Amino acid sequence: MKPHQTVPYFHITNPLFFLLLAIVVTILPATTLQAQKTDQMVRLAKIKVDPAQLKAYNKALLTQMKAAIALEPGVLTYYAVAGKKDPSTITILEIYADTAAYNKHILTSHFKKYKDTVKDMVKSLELVDVNMIGFAKKPDN
Repeated sequence: MKPHQTVPYFHITNPLFFLLLAIVVTILPATTLQAQKTDQMVRLAKIKVDPAQLKAYNKALLTQMKAAIALEPGVLTYYAVAGKKDPSTITILEIYADTAAYNKHILTSHFKKYKDTVKDMVKSLELVDVNMIGFAKKPDN
């Protein structure tokens, strides 16, 4: 090479070429996984609980959620929140790998036990199927 002659930016001998190649090879599988997520079933469960039974309801809910996450590969995410002004208003974000995973979930013994336990605690239940637009989360430390 002559002095002041530069290597083309994407020439195969340029170390940047190999870095970019490594990044592309790493990103492509992730892109494929993103496309596969379109089969996910995402649902909001909006629940009104009898305030006098709220403590027992929350215990039953947490027990069911922990069992589902631990035992069922198709149950991906549960987030349960309560209204600040009215803690007996519960909203649960549920994410399943697909509809088949949800259908399998509702047949499990832990889910049936939860439903039986809370049947007289729940005043109303609304299930809303939604589409995930996106999410952002800081990595776990």
